[in-house]
Amino acid sequence: MPELPEVETVMRGMRLHLDGRTIARVTVRREGMRTPFPPDLARRLEGARIRGFARRGKYILMRLDTGESMLLHLGMSGRVLLSLPGKAPAPDRHEHLSFETTDGTHFGLIDPRRFGTVDMMPTADEGTHRLLARLGPEPLGNGFSQAWLHQAIARRKTSIKAALMDQSVVAGIGNIYASEALFRAGIHPARMACGLDAPEEARLVEAIRAVLEEAIAAGGSSLRDYAQPDGELGYFQHAWRVYGRAGQGCPDCPGGKVCGGVVRIEQAGRSTFFCPRRQVLPVGAPIAAG
Repeated sequence: MPELPEVETVMRGMRLHLDGRTIARVTVRREGMRTPFPPDLARRLEGARIRGFARRGKYILMRLDTGESMLLHLGMSGRVLLSLPGKAPAPDRHEHLSFETTDGTHFGLIDPRRFGTVDMMPTADEGTHRLLARLGPEPLGNGFSQAWLHQAIARRKTSIKAALMDQSVVAGIGNIYASEALFRAGIHPARMACGLDAPEEARLVEAIRAVLEEAIAAGGSSLRDYAQPDGELGYFQHAWRVYGRAGQGCPDCPGGKVCGGVVRIEQAGRSTFFCPRRQVLPVGAPIAAG
């Protein structure tokens, strides 16, 4: 599933090609995806001028001059394809929603598994939308700090990996970037969240910011169906230090093989990767299975 860097990359592509343009024609090819499309979706979009974009966690918000916002979640296999005027491709069989602007720019929402979501809401009510209201702070914003992380996990007996993937703790982090951030912070993913001390929390906040910023700069990670809006692939997967590298030498260990190789474990049904030399369990530290 696309995480914050991938969603941020898509949102920036949409902003670059669609901001300030007016939607001329909308095509809705099915009743919905994970949930039904909003009533009268085409009517509510046609004729509207796009006045801005925002991202909240893994959600994209396209704001219109009608006072409404279109919410977009890409789900597991969703992607956005943007085409320049006069270069729109033939509709993909999995393109469920598309529109053209008055200058001919084409937007297509493609989702083979149909796990994505599209919704409409008053722009003024974005913060109270059912999918956004309980999200934690943005990890790259001022609201995310060691103090916030401490109070968010102080009583959590789940693993720190599971805590980071809880969107009420911090918005936008999923499996890939939780593993990568914990590696950079030198924290074992099975550590119980409430057992971290203040220096560890501070290192983790710094590591989360660093890995997300680097991933955004690289255009995200290409995993399965993800691609940037122009069809290009992201490149951060080439910079993964532990994710997907089970059995390979850790790039931060001398000689690359001192640790015996990156280890894969399963937590809550998801794969977690870590370096047993760099991410050591302190003696007596509480651990959690989930």
